[in-house]
Amino acid sequence: LKVTLRLIVFDVDPDTQAKSVKDIKEQDVYMGDMPLMTENGTFIVNGTERVIVSQMHRSPGVFFDHDKGKTHSSGKLLFAARIIPYRGSWLDVEFDAKDIVHVRIDRKRKLPATSLLYALGLDGEEILSTFYN
Repeated sequence: LKVTLRLIVFDVDPDTQAKSVKDIKEQDVYMGDMPLMTENGTFIVNGTERVIVSQMHRSPGVFFDHDKGKTHSSGKLLFAARIIPYRGSWLDVEFDAKDIVHVRIDRKRKLPATSLLYALGLDGEEILSTFYN
């Protein structure tokens, strides 16, 4: 894949504000190889047919989700949030059927959310005053 880049430098007349072309530079730039796709949806890379599976990359941020009532037999919606940082561990926050909040760090063991809050330095009094009516 080659592209032609064109740089146009304009000169502006201070009296009339008219633009005139001062210089034009043009250059062909090699951007990389584009593989050919066959009718089967595979690609020809270096003369051989290959199946290419792209790796998805999740963007950093907070993502909210619910199970659409499929997980619990009563049809209750179970909500969850996933925090994906630029670097570091993912944090999942989940509600269960009894409205108890759990957290998972890097999709590992499920812990009560209070355990995470204790680990972050809050004591029982602060947790209750912040989250309990």
